[in-house]
Amino acid sequence: MPAANDSPQRDVKVGEVVFLGTGTSVGVPALGCNCDVCLSDDPRDNRTRCAIVIGLPSGNLLIDTPPDLRSQLLRERIGVIHAVAFTHSHADHLFGLDDLRLFPFQLGHPVPLYCEWFVERRIRHSYDYCFLTTPMTHSGARPQLEPRRIAPNQRCQVLGTQLLPIRLFHGTAKVLGFRFGDFAYCTDTNHLPDTAFRQLQGVKTLVLDALRYRPHPTHFHLDAALQVAAKVKAESTYLTHISHDFSFRQLQPQLPDGVRLAYDGLRVTCDLTAR
Repeated sequence: MPAANDSPQRDVKVGEVVFLGTGTSVGVPALGCNCDVCLSDDPRDNRTRCAIVIGLPSGNLLIDTPPDLRSQLLRERIGVIHAVAFTHSHADHLFGLDDLRLFPFQLGHPVPLYCEWFVERRIRHSYDYCFLTTPMTHSGARPQLEPRRIAPNQRCQVLGTQLLPIRLFHGTAKVLGFRFGDFAYCTDTNHLPDTAFRQLQGVKTLVLDALRYRPHPTHFHLDAALQVAAKVKAESTYLTHISHDFSFRQLQPQLPDGVRLAYDGLRVTCDLTAR
């Protein structure tokens, strides 16, 4: 294992956003499905569960820990995560958390987890072994984690930059979107309150939930997402949390200027200093 005082390799540039996963909760291809998208040879139609990494001045911030996390980080050659922020606690955004276990060796301290109080409660329940006070049988036997509470509309400093958590709604569930400078990430939502639209004013790059063509009770469908994109007026909007409804080659040419389907491995840049 790397010594605690080793300098972890920086593999994401400051201001760079890496899309680790852009798929819905079951991923694409979906198990047992033989539709054209699930059988597609276009790698942009192969969608693991949603997460991004953003390069901040003091390290790599991961947003959410999906079940595909280990393979996503290996694919993108990202060797260290310095902190994690959680949008919410659904399984497709949480249940890769044990893959954080190696990073305390590189950091020399537990991995900070920025989340709301009820997300922390779920983490402590689902991963109770991470918070035992009994001695470990060996170093690294369980992840070393440090939950840090955040709340919507309350700016905080994370890895050398300012994070603004934004209240969104995922059906009746409360979730968080995040804004860093001129970049905002809003997945797993079908309702942005007026406060959220005000907080998104001036963003140049918006990432937005768009599950499928038909309406859904907890996610934006395509037309609803396009309406939100037109209202926010970001220079670039990327659609994520995508099901097997969308073929990249077929849908991308039909989208309005400035709107793109995100795909696993996509990298975009943002200005962290913008307000």
